[in-house]
Amino acid sequence: MQLPPKVTPRAFARLAEIGAGEQNQALRIAVEGGGCSGFQYDIKLDAPAEDDIVLEGQGQKVVVDSVSLPFLEGATIDFSEELIGARFVIDNPNASSSCGCGTSFSM
Repeated sequence: MQLPPKVTPRAFARLAEIGAGEQNQALRIAVEGGGCSGFQYDIKLDAPAEDDIVLEGQGQKVVVDSVSLPFLEGATIDFSEELIGARFVIDNPNASSSCGCGTSFSM
């Protein structure tokens, strides 16, 4: 059995701030082949699907499809606001390396 990723209160708060739940949308975190390091994250607002793992907090949802789940085991999904911009970020202990922008990784 794989442990789902954790979602920080700050990430759920950002979803609430943009009204994702009110629009019946969830933050979808998926892993796809490609990117400069081998795999890349696809992060977007989307409607939950039947086979998704649903993580809930503060009235908001984050969903992960069953194919991406093994790549995200034990990861933490957060929201970061810095001078260069604001974005959802993933701290993934399974990644052996990642690119500078943080959207692609290798295992």
